[in-house]
Amino acid sequence: MADERVRVVITGMGAMTPLGENPEEYWKNLAAGTSGIGPMTLCDPTGYPCQISGEVTGFDPGDYMGNKEARRMARFTQLAVAASLQAVESASYDISKDDPYRVGVILGNGNGGFPTLEENCRILADRGGMRMSPFFFPMILPNMAAAAVSRYIGAHGYNSTATTACAASNQALGEALAVIRRGAADVIFAGGTEAGISLLGLSGFAVMRALSTRNDEPEKASRPFDSGRDGFIPSEGSVVLVLESLEHAMGRGANILVELAGFGSTSDAGHPVQPEESGASAAEAMRMALADAQVPLDQVDYINAHGTSTPLNDALETVAIKRLFGDLAYKIPISSTKSMIGHSLGAAGSLDAAACVKTITEATIHPTVNYDDPDPECDLDYVPNQARAKDVRVALSNAFGFGGQNACLVFRKFVE
Repeated sequence: MADERVRVVITGMGAMTPLGENPEEYWKNLAAGTSGIGPMTLCDPTGYPCQISGEVTGFDPGDYMGNKEARRMARFTQLAVAASLQAVESASYDISKDDPYRVGVILGNGNGGFPTLEENCRILADRGGMRMSPFFFPMILPNMAAAAVSRYIGAHGYNSTATTACAASNQALGEALAVIRRGAADVIFAGGTEAGISLLGLSGFAVMRALSTRNDEPEKASRPFDSGRDGFIPSEGSVVLVLESLEHAMGRGANILVELAGFGSTSDAGHPVQPEESGASAAEAMRMALADAQVPLDQVDYINAHGTSTPLNDALETVAIKRLFGDLAYKIPISSTKSMIGHSLGAAGSLDAAACVKTITEATIHPTVNYDDPDPECDLDYVPNQARAKDVRVALSNAFGFGGQNACLVFRKFVE
């Protein structure tokens, strides 16, 4: 039976990342295997075991909004606004020609305005609560990025925020797919944003011993699937994609990049921070995404792994991939974007999504860098250290978050 569902396509994107402040620069550096990880500058990490991070170093919010307006936004919101304005231009989209109530925004993030929260708590303790910013709440609330993006692009339609930890961006993109399919919107700006690098965030992850301590060689610290991996590197960034129904995109003559074809989401219903050992829940999320896309297992050309560079995640993600794909797992190229940019938490899925789009349109798989000493428990094809030319028609992207949140997406080469 033919698939009668509304097809959803991606027609533009914007990116603010540690490897570039637009999608083209970001992809160029990913494909080259360049690292965007360096000494932490957004807070003073002296005395902490991890002193490195992936930062959007050249970002000036004044390039995208007035300085007064920028001061009333937390950094995670600033990054999302910048990425969304790029996305508007990338998609050649003029909202004035559409019904603005048919245009929505759905973004994912994990922490909201963590640095702003820390700053105002210090003010409360040192100077008293009446010296806190009157914009404290509008700055820290996780939904304020989506609210600001809707304001800047004039989108009056469906608006939502996913806060499912490191799965949040994939959750947001999956929700956007469903909203357009059911006819509640024609266009949705979807993706994620995070800017939580602060002593508050650093301390929380440090006491969990979740972070890498390879401070002397920042560019070699993120080592997904390598036997020497010792933790993730905190990062930040934002990617916003323009999703449209195929009918709407073709009606306005849009340049279609790829199709967003499937989404699957599950819960481990187990440990608050450790992945479930059998890989069953993660495997089921992947299976659900592929079933939603109506893609057989043997047609998956590439997997963009969650690949955090933590001992548990990488081993158990490998288990989950094998559980679903069986012997096919050994034939599918897999790479981790986080090997070059670190882990941007709630924004991670959106940065991975941009990589998947480019993987398909450029017929190139970016490498997993720093894969030097294979782990016997991680014995799949992780595209080590060098990009690989390949015609990728179907890409599966994984995102797994604290709380056992699993969210997977399927991107497909667009064919009319």
